[in-house]
Amino acid sequence: MAEQSIPTTDVTAIPTPIPEDLVVLDVREDHEWEAGHIDGAVHIPLGEIPGRIGELDPTVRTLVICHLGGRSARATQWLQAQGHDVTNVEGGMDAWQAAGRPVV
Repeated sequence: MAEQSIPTTDVTAIPTPIPEDLVVLDVREDHEWEAGHIDGAVHIPLGEIPGRIGELDPTVRTLVICHLGGRSARATQWLQAQGHDVTNVEGGMDAWQAAGRPVV
């Protein structure tokens, strides 16, 4: 069986501020979130996504982010298999901050 491709974007392709028709889903742990996150992002740690999937609208374009991109890639792949319109943010919050993007 062929592996499903994971849609990915670079942080420089993401407009700031984040448009209202775009959701950013941060799948990092609580302590990572508290250390800084994208303003307006939705926080659901990776392990909680299956139980909280009802909080996400599958029809809304969603960017998934974590620290470096590994957890968000797994979340993106799983959510995509559930029919969600999701894209992984390559490089995660490290790339976001390195690009000088705002964090709260």
